[in-house]
Amino acid sequence: MWKELTTAISNFNIPAEWIGIRVVKETSRNHLVRDALPKSNGKSLTMGAMVEVMFDGSLGYAATNSFTLSSLQNAAQLAYQQAIIASKYCIYPFSKNQRSKVVGEYNSPFLETLNTISPGEINDILIRICHHLKISDKIVQTTADINTTEQETWFVSSNGSEVYQKIILLGKRFSVIAQDGEIVQQRTNNGMYAQFYQGGWELLKSDNLWHQVQQVAEEGLELLTASECPDTCTNLVLAPDQMMLQIHESVGHPLEIDRILGDERNYAGGSFVQPEDFGKLEYGSPLMNITFDPTIEGELASYSFDDTGAKATKEYLIKDGILLRGLGSLDSQSRSGLPGVACARASSWNRPPIDRMANLNLEPGNTNFDDLIADIEHGVYMESNRSWSIDDRRHKFQFGCEYAKLIENGKLTKTLKNPNYRAITPQFWHSLIKIGNEANWQMYGTPFCGKGEPNQAICVGHGSPVCVFANVEVFGGG
Repeated sequence: MWKELTTAISNFNIPAEWIGIRVVKETSRNHLVRDALPKSNGKSLTMGAMVEVMFDGSLGYAATNSFTLSSLQNAAQLAYQQAIIASKYCIYPFSKNQRSKVVGEYNSPFLETLNTISPGEINDILIRICHHLKISDKIVQTTADINTTEQETWFVSSNGSEVYQKIILLGKRFSVIAQDGEIVQQRTNNGMYAQFYQGGWELLKSDNLWHQVQQVAEEGLELLTASECPDTCTNLVLAPDQMMLQIHESVGHPLEIDRILGDERNYAGGSFVQPEDFGKLEYGSPLMNITFDPTIEGELASYSFDDTGAKATKEYLIKDGILLRGLGSLDSQSRSGLPGVACARASSWNRPPIDRMANLNLEPGNTNFDDLIADIEHGVYMESNRSWSIDDRRHKFQFGCEYAKLIENGKLTKTLKNPNYRAITPQFWHSLIKIGNEANWQMYGTPFCGKGEPNQAICVGHGSPVCVFANVEVFGGG
């Protein structure tokens, strides 16, 4: 592959300031079983090249699924023409300084490759999961599915870049719907699509798989007789699987610099964060430390280089509650003058990279779970996201969870159903009063973060400990 791509660049007869080619080969498999009956078994392969051209301070893009020299040349010529047209309406001139030479490689950690298990064996595992979920006639539906992706990326440029990255992803989901008369409740393993990681089949064969399956089934039944979540203002304790969405929606998206600059306002919305806020805005309490960290082994959005070749490093976005850095690629950093990270990411070979989250984590503190709730006289503990709503400035939000427990006098007591909470982003993060330690820090991932026109769904990872927030409005579903 390297020879074909470098040969193509050397043969492009265009007076560009910089040229890059990014080739992506992606193989995905999905397997779905419902009520112990296979519903779908799919496999897809996609492969193509995106050519990026910089001319007169503007960028042009063109993609092709053919790797012949003539096809790559045609794509480069089209990208060059687009850059010429864009230069007439240039808002900000780029330079080749935004595309430095990089050479390197990244490989996902794995113990067992994705091609070692047949579709039949996968279906057998999913059928077994459904049978284990069916612990009562009140379990009216069981679902289990597995999604895998193997992605290879080659990136070369006219100034000598050569980057190869191989990313292997596996996600598993299983759920029950329980019903007793008019009462219907759903329980999943940490939310609809939360258990997604980098790795091979060893992720499915974890020692606690069947314990998780049993727990999901039992808690689904438990919700049928649970009390309704009370409507009150109280201490809210969030598990790491709900903190995943909390971080994603109220920290990740508001800190995307292209959104702050206005690029996403007609589609995904803007942000309450302003450029002048960086370096001084008190985003949350001093316990709030948010990092951008694509270097964590096994987390869903780990990599060594973004899709423009920028080297990925761990960076604090928020430290001791103070906003320091945004989710901005080299291009957005140049436009805004703000510090950013290596986050130019594309969802496929036929999309240009834009500012995206990767692994966005809340760093742990030093408090164990029992001590977190020991002095809470009254509160609610919530797990696993069920619903979400947030305004287009990422300011006001309302989230619902699947499962909750009442906290009374420092102990978890009765189960609650239909738990929800609402708040305003800055006030909410300022109400963070306790944070768990490394022992209760957990990471999750989702493959469906959407953004951009045309839409780009991309993988992101989020890790967090259990957190306690004071004086939050919680309410039930009644």
